[in-house]
Amino acid sequence: MHTGLHLVTFDLRVCIASSFLARMKDAACLLVVACALACIGRSVATVGVDVSSSVSESEWKCLQSPGGQGAVEFAVVRVFQSSGRVDPNGAKTIIAAKNAGIKHVDGYIFPCVPCGDAKTQVDKTVDALRDAGAPYGMLWYDIEPLSWSNNKNENTKFLKEMIDAGKARGVRFGIYSNWNSWSEIMGGWTYPASLGLPLWYPHYDDSKSFSDFRAFGGWSKPNIKQYLGTHTSCGVGVDYNWYPGAVDTYLNATK
Repeated sequence: MHTGLHLVTFDLRVCIASSFLARMKDAACLLVVACALACIGRSVATVGVDVSSSVSESEWKCLQSPGGQGAVEFAVVRVFQSSGRVDPNGAKTIIAAKNAGIKHVDGYIFPCVPCGDAKTQVDKTVDALRDAGAPYGMLWYDIEPLSWSNNKNENTKFLKEMIDAGKARGVRFGIYSNWNSWSEIMGGWTYPASLGLPLWYPHYDDSKSFSDFRAFGGWSKPNIKQYLGTHTSCGVGVDYNWYPGAVDTYLNATK
């Protein structure tokens, strides 16, 4: 009788211990999953900058160090000026960024509408970057109020010529604009969105989120947000941008 009681007691202790260990194992698994999710959440938010002045390799390296907005992982450099000329600092700034280790570097064209000849502006930009050996991913066409016509038909015609020129040169490109600028300049034109061109939009609310986005021009969702403008980091004038994806799958903001 005593032996049986001892065996029952032993079995009960084993059962309790096994149950406890199982619960501990489950808790450990949940902790690992929670940590993994937290790490994933941190890794898929990518911060970058756009610049409109010369930036050296050492300055790009500085911008990659952790700071108030986080380490810069992509860049967009002005490569054509609204005065109607190729930006003389564009190609060398792209090269400096790549040499500093920034994986994804694009350029943006600020078109000169009064200058006319949209195709030539794109061609000059592409040729200048090619001749300088500047390795860019894609070009962004900057559409914001500055010297555009009051005639929306003329404006859409000009931008279509830019788009056609980019396609003819085999360049990947996207649109920079927001709901206010687009409606003022292009009205309800949806041609670029119908082609699947990516959208980079500005809204300076200091928020790394697309929750503020308002659909326009045929775009129901954006690709990049410019969330902080006219900022200085590492002695460089920058605008901060955000992309909700890991830098290794970034593909220059188009995916």
